[in-house]
Amino acid sequence: MVSLYGRDWSQQTLVERVGHMDQLAGVRSLEAADGLARGSRVLEAWTGSGLRFTVLPDRAPDLSTCSYKGVPLAWNSPVGQAHPAYHEPEGLGFLRTFGGGLLVTCGLDHFGSPCEDDGDQFGLHGRVGHLPARAVGYRTWWEGDAYAIEITGEVRQARVFGENLVLLRRISTRLGSNVLHIEDTVTNEGFRNQPHMILYHFNLGFPLVSEDTRLHIEAENTIPRDADAEPGIEDWMRFQSPTPGYSEQVFCHTPVADSDGKAHVELANPVLGVGLRWTYDRAALPHLFEWKMMGRGTYVVGIEPGNSGAIQGRATARRTNDLPHLAPGESRTYALDLEVIEYA
Repeated sequence: MVSLYGRDWSQQTLVERVGHMDQLAGVRSLEAADGLARGSRVLEAWTGSGLRFTVLPDRAPDLSTCSYKGVPLAWNSPVGQAHPAYHEPEGLGFLRTFGGGLLVTCGLDHFGSPCEDDGDQFGLHGRVGHLPARAVGYRTWWEGDAYAIEITGEVRQARVFGENLVLLRRISTRLGSNVLHIEDTVTNEGFRNQPHMILYHFNLGFPLVSEDTRLHIEAENTIPRDADAEPGIEDWMRFQSPTPGYSEQVFCHTPVADSDGKAHVELANPVLGVGLRWTYDRAALPHLFEWKMMGRGTYVVGIEPGNSGAIQGRATARRTNDLPHLAPGESRTYALDLEVIEYA
């Protein structure tokens, strides 16, 4: 049964009431026609619960705008949506096409600060978030009395004499749902051991983020990334109004897993009446970074689960023995649930 509009519905009772299920929930394929985004594919989805979101097949495929009952949840940068052809992979060039949005994927062989490792140069947060997907698909279908919504795509990060990593992504939800399921499988299709770093860079903004917002994480420990973050260590869970001259603060958390091995993170704004909750396998993503940026215009909180604690980049990961690898033919799967929650 589907819970919608204050009651439960069967497939039969719903299809009798609409000419097409897109009236209630669905996916629509679009193409951006202007500015930096021109020529980019866009998939717009809605679940009927008030949850609406867009997926960018030419960017990983990552999640861009997202709202719930008209309330925007994601932060958008001054760049806005950008076609991946404009990506500058060297140094901090990533920031030229970093549009924010609900999710930016970082990796697949490096994330974090620019660095040099094993003779290669790596720019901020790696390449995968600027790679277009192939075999992109979207569909909606009935499973008994549940109406499923799914978007899929395959991204290959490869180089001659280098890595050959393939990301298979599946984003799914249902009619009446306020939950997004993200399931990724990364496979090393090369013939040598391959460094593999991945970070899920969720970006939340106003009005979800405000002076009323609190971040709830049960953590084994929390440490500041650097000297800029040290003064804020006692207030990492609280946020302020936009502050002139604010320097970003990054905190590194080690979440506690529940009895099922799951980590839980909640960004709550009870005054607004809306929050977000992340649930994922802590063994797969043992590290959690919090990006607290309370500047004017750049007013954003990042929730960033990752498979390495080296936010300084791959060279640091190697030096600290914290660089994950995939053997030839080996796959690793990551699954995250993102739930919109309402407070009475």
